[in-house]
Amino acid sequence: MNKNAIKKFAIDARNKLIASVTDKAGMLGITPDNCSEAITKGADFEVYRTAAGTEVTLNKKQCEQRRKLVDQIHARGFEAVVEEVAYTWFNRICAIRFMEVNDYMYPVRVRVLSSEKEGKNEPDVVTMAPDIDWNFTDKEREEIIDAKMNNRLDDLFRMLFIKQCNLLHEVLPGLFEETEDYTEMLLNISFTNEDDVIRMLVDGIDEKDFNITTVDEDGKAAGQVEIIGWLYQYYNTEPKNKAFAKKTKITKEEVPAVTQLFTPDWIVRYMVENSLGRMWVEGHPDDELKSKWKYYLDEAKQEESVQQELDKIKAEYATLKPEDIKLIDPCMGSGHILVYAFDVFMQIYENAGWSQRDAAQSIIQNNIYGLDIDDRAAQLSYFAVLMKARQYDRRILTRSIEPNVYAVQESNGINRGQLKYFGAGLTDVEKNAAVSQMEGLLNTLNDAKEYGSLLNVESYDWELLEKFVENTDTESQISFDTYGLDETAEQLKQLIKIGKVMAQKYEVVATNPPYAGTSNLSAKVNNFVKENYPDSKADLFAVFIERCGEMLKKNGYQAMITMHSWMFLSSFEKLRENVVQFSIENMAYLGARAFEEIGGEVVQTTTFVIKKTHIQNFKGIYIRLVEPNTQKSKEKMFLLKNNRYITNQAVFGQISGQPIAYWVSDNLLNAFKNSTLDKTANCCTGMQTGNNSKYIRLWYEVNYTKTAMFNENEIYKRYNCGGEFRKWYGNHNNVVMWKDNGKSIRNEKSSVIRNEKFFFKEGLSWKRIGSSGIGLRFLPKGFIFDQAGDSMFIKDASKIYYTLAFLNSKAAESCFSFIAPTMNLTAGNMNRLPFIYDVRRKSNIDEVVKYNIEISKCDWDNYETSWNFKRHPLISVISRNRALFDDTADINLAECYTCWENECNERFNQLKANEEELNRIFIDIYGLQDELTPEVEDKDVTVRKADLQRDIKSLVSYAVGCMFGRYSLDEEGLVLVGQPFEAHFFEASAPVCGTGFAGAPGASVPIGEFYYKTDEGVKKCTYNPDKDNIIPICDEEYFSDDIVSRFCELVKIVYGEKSLETNLDFIAKALGNKGNTSREVIRNYFLNDFFKDHCNTYSVTGSGKRPIYWLFDSGKQNGFKALIYMHRYDADTVGRVRTDYLHKAQKYVETAMQSAQYTIDNATSASEKSKATKAVTKYTKQLAEMKIYDEAIAHVANQRIEIDLDDGVKVNYAKFQGVEVAQEGKKALKVDLLAKI
Repeated sequence: MNKNAIKKFAIDARNKLIASVTDKAGMLGITPDNCSEAITKGADFEVYRTAAGTEVTLNKKQCEQRRKLVDQIHARGFEAVVEEVAYTWFNRICAIRFMEVNDYMYPVRVRVLSSEKEGKNEPDVVTMAPDIDWNFTDKEREEIIDAKMNNRLDDLFRMLFIKQCNLLHEVLPGLFEETEDYTEMLLNISFTNEDDVIRMLVDGIDEKDFNITTVDEDGKAAGQVEIIGWLYQYYNTEPKNKAFAKKTKITKEEVPAVTQLFTPDWIVRYMVENSLGRMWVEGHPDDELKSKWKYYLDEAKQEESVQQELDKIKAEYATLKPEDIKLIDPCMGSGHILVYAFDVFMQIYENAGWSQRDAAQSIIQNNIYGLDIDDRAAQLSYFAVLMKARQYDRRILTRSIEPNVYAVQESNGINRGQLKYFGAGLTDVEKNAAVSQMEGLLNTLNDAKEYGSLLNVESYDWELLEKFVENTDTESQISFDTYGLDETAEQLKQLIKIGKVMAQKYEVVATNPPYAGTSNLSAKVNNFVKENYPDSKADLFAVFIERCGEMLKKNGYQAMITMHSWMFLSSFEKLRENVVQFSIENMAYLGARAFEEIGGEVVQTTTFVIKKTHIQNFKGIYIRLVEPNTQKSKEKMFLLKNNRYITNQAVFGQISGQPIAYWVSDNLLNAFKNSTLDKTANCCTGMQTGNNSKYIRLWYEVNYTKTAMFNENEIYKRYNCGGEFRKWYGNHNNVVMWKDNGKSIRNEKSSVIRNEKFFFKEGLSWKRIGSSGIGLRFLPKGFIFDQAGDSMFIKDASKIYYTLAFLNSKAAESCFSFIAPTMNLTAGNMNRLPFIYDVRRKSNIDEVVKYNIEISKCDWDNYETSWNFKRHPLISVISRNRALFDDTADINLAECYTCWENECNERFNQLKANEEELNRIFIDIYGLQDELTPEVEDKDVTVRKADLQRDIKSLVSYAVGCMFGRYSLDEEGLVLVGQPFEAHFFEASAPVCGTGFAGAPGASVPIGEFYYKTDEGVKKCTYNPDKDNIIPICDEEYFSDDIVSRFCELVKIVYGEKSLETNLDFIAKALGNKGNTSREVIRNYFLNDFFKDHCNTYSVTGSGKRPIYWLFDSGKQNGFKALIYMHRYDADTVGRVRTDYLHKAQKYVETAMQSAQYTIDNATSASEKSKATKAVTKYTKQLAEMKIYDEAIAHVANQRIEIDLDDGVKVNYAKFQGVEVAQEGKKALKVDLLAKI
């Protein structure tokens, strides 16, 4: 089956149909904004102005249809009505395609959309009309002949298509309602237009995908429901995306699209075979029948007492006849589960001696039931079930049998005042009882589209209600009140049918419920589930676990596929308590990627079968299919009978929180009998600021002198936000504004200050969502912690290192896999971990942990995003290896890198060895030697190895920091981080001591030399910082402070003049940019990649990019670029960029262009002329770019914009973006002064 073709068709067809219906409505004078009034009215006609301004005349019938259409639009809105008409015709077109391919057409087997003759586009119905036995009227015959004679074949096709739909109404009224309504007016189809829906369907999807005789590679039917289900799911693609994109509550109209997920065929078979199939063969043993069920699981061997209870239940099953077993799918979608249930029922009936024809009729009438919230889904399920019956009984469509599948409908529009007119022929007692019950049903079904099959309908006297609505008494009471009584009767009849299906109990419930967090749904749904399903209220799938149990009879089977979170999360603990009161017969634990349409870890699922009976010590079969990462490979593992566990469900209650930990070993079970972590530590969820963008910053965004790292009393406190997977130490990226003890945050409406008594205390921290595993870090004193950075505080401080060691061990990870396999590391889940304290080993453990923290801290602080960063490691390595680097004029950077690489490897290997040692200790303490090994994979060691390109790029970044004075070769750590330049540096302004600064050196100070201030006086800078805070980046060396020149200068100072060229070659090779020389490569790196790398370095997941060096950038032509350092920005910076750099760059480019032009005019060499011509083209584009840029930058320069570092990068950066530049005769151009981030 070509799902790509099906998806393309479904999406494109929806858009085409919506556009077509909208156009047709416009031709009736109806637009999204207005339903026009008639401009002329006659006795049997009306004239309307179309959306195009022309006039259209409608006959009496058409006028009535238009009025109904307008009424619907006023009641429901234009968009909703258009969507309904589009999907109605989509369903009908697809249904007719299915029927014609399988030769099911009624009343005559003739193709309507295509031809049996290969290569013929004209549908057979067009070719053969009027010689088809469709009982054409004389008028219809005349219209057919006229259309053919005048070659109006598309008009003929549309007429015949509508005629076929009306004929199908006789046998499929649930899908082909009479088209004498407004839907007919809005249909516009063509078979001659290759871009029309008909041709898209016939030509775009292979016919064999519709054919029920087609089998796949496994011999399973590949047509029928598969394609109906995929068409339904893919049709919903864009509505689903739209609903998610709007980021507001999901409405009842959007729920079907948002929650639609087509169940894989093998999972459907597993559920039906192990519920319906199991009920039959347990009461009517038949190995031959059971052998037909590929996914059937035999019951686990039970203890004798358990088996005796099971035998009693099987004896009850033995009394069942095929027609006694009722199965419902309360979330049926397109009917996939129902259709396979039909096949299994057919096998059961044949096993009991029934003919296929009689069985097909009985299955529809007695066995299969379905509900859904979506009308579209109900139409398709209705069709799918009848097509399955047609497969077994050729005449089933003519028997007027209606499947018991319905879309839940609301009672809101019912005229209750008309109930008094019903019940003719009933006694007063019967009538009063009927009215009371009908009122009750209508109350229950009020707003039913919000709740669907979650509604619990009482068991009313349905026979009485059916009689009640059958006859009315209006002969003596004809009045305005009785207008529309027939319509009310039809509505009541439908609600009675739906209510009856919702109220009755079933032997089997099988479904794939919607997956949707109820917090994202309407307030009505939220309140409903909180009131009626408090144990499962967090998600609809969990609510349906409860609801399906309510729909079951005693000893019935419940088969479902759901998200797996109910098995482990603490929020579903009460639900688990309820579930284990019944017998979990078997389960296939699927994990992620069970649905081929959904990648990643987002949807993790489990499918299971529960028997509604409680038998102590019942053993179920559990199959673990987590490791395979595709739908197909999970199915394969299931069939290979790998990873199977037989588990007594009583063990679940022995673990805190009762997780469905079916794979738990005896040793681990014993571990859970020990004290839990909450006795040793306070595991806490952190603060919720109520407005993170206002209060939380990455530490390097704000003025460092206002942070607690500079002074503990300052307003920005260290803030733990979780961060990436990392163990032992690190992820110290954030600060929080905590002025006046957090007064502003406390006043925020949605802020929550949790666990304040633990603020600023020493503890342990971790990332709550840990897909990589558990990774805890030592949290030094001085931190506040966020809700995303949960923390724990050890009650006995002497146990902090021991606790950290355990939590970072394989033993803890193994324990956690039972509490929360998704690694949802909430404080509550942490509290449930079993904790064994071995005082004899504490001293050894503590020493190893302290070493691990030291190693990890050293790694963290070697990178400039740490607030304890001192100096770049490729520079600091020199002082640690003086014997190797004894000639300071000739230091080889490649050798420095080798030394650094060795240091990194030593750290990495030592940490890995230490972690393996701790694993050995805790595996022994917890007695898990038979289950775990101590080895640690390299990917789980969270210190970094050397990386040549990354580390050279970071050296370049450090050099830029030295240019701006953020760092200095003369001092370790941060220098300028918000203070004025003059607070630390000064430039000699005279040839003698005339600087006015006490302690200035000597009698002669060369003009232009830079000095820095220390406690001992002033010292000459080894490498001068840039005074004006502007460093130009040009594609040629125009300025004295050109960034490449400045970088080369630093390399020369640090590594020596002798090795300069060698070192530049090494740097260029590591950077990997284009260029003929090392300096060209480095220049191209600055031009094209430095800022991108800087943005990636100065970013944290969840916070976004927060660069501290800002790039003024004129555009793609590289006309002008310049870096500034945000911590040294002032109101005149933009003006200086413009006058001192941009204007000079323009002049330099103009001069270079004149020189190139001179070469063109005077050179005799063709290659020289060609080179000069390219240069002129480049300079011309650059000058044009700079001209527009100059107009924009002038506008901002004149404003003298101030920035406030407290606002952070995002707010301040935006002040320089989107500057409007006027263009003569054109729309104003928006120009960004700074490169986009």
